[in-house]
Amino acid sequence: MSLYQTPEPKNETVRQYVPGSPEAISLKARLEEMQSEVIDIPLVIGGEHITTGKTVDVTPPHNHKHLVARCHQGDGSHVEAAIAAAKAAAPAWADTPWEQRAAVFLKAADLLAGPWRDTLNAATMIGQSKNCFQAEIDAACELIDFWRYNARFAQEIYEEQPESGPGCWNRLQQRPLEGFVFAVTPFNFTAIAGNLPSAPALMGNTVVWKPASSATYSAYFLMQILEEAGLPPGVINLVHGRGSQIGPAALSSPDLAGVHFTGSTAVFQGMWREIGNNIERYKSYPRICGETGGKDFVFAHPSADPRVLATALLRGSFEYQGQKCSAASRAYVPRSILDQTLEILLAEVATVKVGPVDDFSNFVNAVIDGAAFKTIADYINFARDADDCKIVCGGEYDDSTGYFVQPTVIVTENPNFKTMCEEIFGPVLTILPYDDAKLVETLAICDTTSPYALTGAIICRDRQEIVKMTHALANAAGNFYINDKPTGAVVGQQPFGGARASGTNDKAGSKLNLLRWCSPRTIKETFVPPTDYRYPFHS
Repeated sequence: MSLYQTPEPKNETVRQYVPGSPEAISLKARLEEMQSEVIDIPLVIGGEHITTGKTVDVTPPHNHKHLVARCHQGDGSHVEAAIAAAKAAAPAWADTPWEQRAAVFLKAADLLAGPWRDTLNAATMIGQSKNCFQAEIDAACELIDFWRYNARFAQEIYEEQPESGPGCWNRLQQRPLEGFVFAVTPFNFTAIAGNLPSAPALMGNTVVWKPASSATYSAYFLMQILEEAGLPPGVINLVHGRGSQIGPAALSSPDLAGVHFTGSTAVFQGMWREIGNNIERYKSYPRICGETGGKDFVFAHPSADPRVLATALLRGSFEYQGQKCSAASRAYVPRSILDQTLEILLAEVATVKVGPVDDFSNFVNAVIDGAAFKTIADYINFARDADDCKIVCGGEYDDSTGYFVQPTVIVTENPNFKTMCEEIFGPVLTILPYDDAKLVETLAICDTTSPYALTGAIICRDRQEIVKMTHALANAAGNFYINDKPTGAVVGQQPFGGARASGTNDKAGSKLNLLRWCSPRTIKETFVPPTDYRYPFHS
C-alpha cells in the first residue's frame, strides 16, 4: 500500500481562437459537423442509455428553427429507477480507494483537454449560444480545473487527521453520505453542470443528475466523457424531464442524502421547503448546498479610471448576454466621472457585434430561450415607458430567427427602480449616478437594495478608500472584486458562491464544497486497554 498524491493542479491555459489559428479552424469544423446532425439524447440510468419515445426538440437559441437533437423525457418512474441504480452502485463505489475515484475524474480532465475539447465547446456554443471564447473558458477550462483541483482537494481532506494521545491512535474517516445526492444543474455554465454531480461522486457518493432542460445537449456529451473516463455504471445517473415531475420524485425519497443545486432562488427555496416538509421520512438530514441568483453590482469611486470602469461594465454586463449569475446588472457611478464613463461605454457598446455563434467575431449571441427573451423584453419595455429612467443605448430585441437582445444601458435617478432591484438575467445594465459627497450613503444603498449577495466589484484608485468600501460592502457579495469586473471566478483562485438570497456560500472550487459531501467518523483505537475500572483517585 502507498499514500498517493495527485498531480499538482494548474489552471488550464485558455485558447484565444485568433482568426486563422489552428484551434479556431478545428473548432469551426467541429461546430459545422455537429450542426449538420440530429442526435437522440437518452437518459442514462445504471449505465443504460434509455429512450422513452417522448421527446422534446433541441434547437440552438440563435437559430430556433434548426433541429440538432431530440431529448427523451423521463418521469417519476425513471427517477425511482435512477435512485435504485445509485443505491446498487453505492457500496462498491464507496469501497473504491479514493485515488482510484480521483483517477476517473483526472482522466476525464485529460480527455476534455484533448480529444473532447472541440466537441464539448461546440455543444455549448450550439445548445447554449455561447461564443467560442465564452465556451472555452467555461466548458473546457473551468471544468478541467474543477476535475483536477477537486482531486487535489480530496487528497488534502483525507490527509487531515486528529492528534493522538499516549497509548491510542485517533483517526478521522471521511465517509460518503448515506443515500444518493440529487444534482440539479443550470443552463448557463457547462462547467457547473459537470461539477455538481461529479464533486459528490469524487467523495464516494452516487448521484441522480437533473440538468436544465435548456442544456441537455451539452449534458449528454458530458456524460459520454465521464463514461469514457471509466466512471462505473450507476455512480452518476442522468435523468431528463420536467422539473415538476423529476424534483418531487427525488425529494420524496427516504434515501435523499443531499442536494447540489445551481439555479433560481425561487426553485431552490421551493426545494428547501419541500425537504423541510419531508424531514421525518429521511434516513439522514439531507445536506442542502445551493448557488442561486444575483443582482450583482459595480460601484465606482470618484477616483476611478473611467476607461477601466467602462470596460468592467461592458464585459461584466454583456458577456454571455448577461446570463451569468455573476453578471453586472447595476452600477453606481459618481457624477464627476459619469459623462466621461458613458461616453466611453456607449462608444464601445456601439462596436459590439450581435449574432449567431458561427461568426466568431460576434461578442453577444442569443439569450437562452423564448421565455427568457420575453422576460428581458418586458423589463426593457417597462424602462421605455417609465418616467424616472432613460435608455441610453440598446433597447431593441428580435426573436424572428434567434432570441437576440441588444446590449442595453439604462440610467435612473431612482435607487429603487425596478431594473436596479430585480434580477433580469439578460444584457441589461442600469446605472445610478450619485453625488460624490454622498459616497457613504450610496454604499449603504448598494448594500441594502437587493436581497442577493453573490458578486460585486469596486473601481477605485485610492487605497484608503478601497479599505473603507470593502468594509462597507462586507456582506454584499461572496465574491468581491477590486478594479475588475464581478465575473470570471477561477477554480483554485476565487472559490465561488454567495450568501443572503444567493445561496449557501459553499464555495465551488474549494475544499469547502467537497466537505459537504462527506460524513466524518472518528475512530479511536486504544493499544493497551485498562483491565480495572478504578482510577488513581480511588487509592
